Amino acid sequence: MLKIALSGCSGRMGRVISDIVSSRDGMEIAVGFDIRTEQYADFPIYKDFAEYQGDCDVVIDFSNAALTERLLDYCEARRLPVVICTTGHSAEQLDRIRAASASIPVFRSGNMSIGINLMSELLKKSASVLGDKYDVEIIEKHHNQKLDAPSGTAIMLADAVASALPYKAEYVYDRHERREKRPAHEIGISAVRGGTIVGEHSVLFCGRDEIIEIKHTALSREVFAVGAVDAAEYMATRTQSGMYDMNDVIASR
Repeated sequence: MLKIALSGCSGRMGRVISDIVSSRDGMEIAVGFDIRTEQYADFPIYKDFAEYQGDCDVVIDFSNAALTERLLDYCEARRLPVVICTTGHSAEQLDRIRAASASIPVFRSGNMSIGINLMSELLKKSASVLGDKYDVEIIEKHHNQKLDAPSGTAIMLADAVASALPYKAEYVYDRHERREKRPAHEIGISAVRGGTIVGEHSVLFCGRDEIIEIKHTALSREVFAVGAVDAAEYMATRTQSGMYDMNDVIASR
């Protein structure tokens, strides 16, 4: 039986993950961690990681970037692989995540959807073909409760495009103080927040008399939960420390 610890278990994503796990054979949520400890399932919930020393094979984190240090301390102390689904990390926190991967298996992705990760590969191919003849703009839309902007997914997609361009791209998030023509070597990233939008990401390649749009729309949070559980199942069998992402999960199928 695969035993999963779920950080952020009482949040919206945590509850969806709990439902996904309960519908699968051979796995269970052994423990949950959250600032809200009211019981909604048949596993114990603690506020602090140190309160639980029971059995666990892998940790899924869908909580808050502020908990990154404590989460990684716990996983390193217990030699546990971790699936980091939380976004909005600072540069220092990203350094801490990379440092942890030297001693434990660490999975991190800007988006847990398999569709988004396939989209990243399409963007690399598109950017390598279109090169510097097309302007690139990214528009992301999320619900009005999302804390970080732009989304981790938007940055992930921008990185995919930038990795295949023949120039060093500049990410631009705000143009309201600029009165000039659009520089050629930038990637514009715009964020929309409203209502209950689960997640929508569009990447536009804008050329002369032509626009190519590659778009992904998430219709429910379940697509992210399924990806997180698939990643946890994969990571539980990793014996080598290092950084892993959704491409590793896809390649293992």
